[in-house]
Amino acid sequence: MCACVPAVVAQDGSAAYSFLNVTASSKIYGLGGVNVSLVDDDLMSTDCNPALLGPEMNNQIGLNYMHYIGGSNFAGLRYAHAAGERGAWSAGVRYFGYGSMRETLPDGSIVGEFSPKDVAFGATYSHDIAGRWRGGVQLRGVLSSYADYSAFALSTDIGVNYYDEDRDLSLSLVVANLGGQLKRFNESYDRLPVDVRVGWSQSFGSFPVRFSVTAWNLTKWKLPYLDAGDGTSDPELKDSFKSNLFRHLVFGADIVASPNYYIGIGYNYKTRTDMSTYTRSFLSGFSLCGGFNVRSFSVGAALAQPHTGATTFMLNITCNLSELL
Repeated sequence: MCACVPAVVAQDGSAAYSFLNVTASSKIYGLGGVNVSLVDDDLMSTDCNPALLGPEMNNQIGLNYMHYIGGSNFAGLRYAHAAGERGAWSAGVRYFGYGSMRETLPDGSIVGEFSPKDVAFGATYSHDIAGRWRGGVQLRGVLSSYADYSAFALSTDIGVNYYDEDRDLSLSLVVANLGGQLKRFNESYDRLPVDVRVGWSQSFGSFPVRFSVTAWNLTKWKLPYLDAGDGTSDPELKDSFKSNLFRHLVFGADIVASPNYYIGIGYNYKTRTDMSTYTRSFLSGFSLCGGFNVRSFSVGAALAQPHTGATTFMLNITCNLSELL
């Protein structure tokens, strides 16, 4: 028995512990779901790259909630504190609930219901290495409970970020989900979705838009998928150079005209093609986000519709406790 991806199994077969790839940041989710280079005063975005954490986030606390596909609901809490002038640490916990499911025996008879869930908890530390470079590491414990089965795993993210404030240029490298299971569900060993990710974010002069491109799933080049077309013929296997290239890339753009609000849009071709059915929504692969700051509080929200039967929503609330005291 493997840890389930939240209601959807990617066509590349990487199902075990895939919930670790679901961001805790509504802004990141609205920018395509994967972004490791967005330098911002957003504590929740540090979940994607521990090197984005810094002493400037001292005494921030953040809450997130997400309504996901198939009746799944996720929630999380994170707190950050400065460690001197060049370092910072944070601690957090995330809950992934997948609703109620029928419990059946091998002969198909129904014996009841169960509520599968995953809980990830851990800590992050970052430090300014030199000049414009910052590094960070995140260690998580992952507890999974599905009916009478349970498992426990350790996961580590290692990240580095280069940020040129004068050019608003950010470059990042992250090795995500290193680790493995310490306790298995049964005899089967489920691997973590180890990944290498590279990101670029930048705005240009007075133009009030910041662009981001993130490359992920870089541990393997081929990411073939089946295209269902209009449903009148057999699915077609897509495995061209162009298809594989764009399934590795996530694009995002956000308006940075004011520190008091933001609006962003993202496009994730892999999400679109993973939902490759003839009933797929035109909006599949696209996502939107927006947020505003009021004194010491920040509120952000994101919306996406992977296919016609599933609309996902995420909400973030962050607060600087120092400004309240």
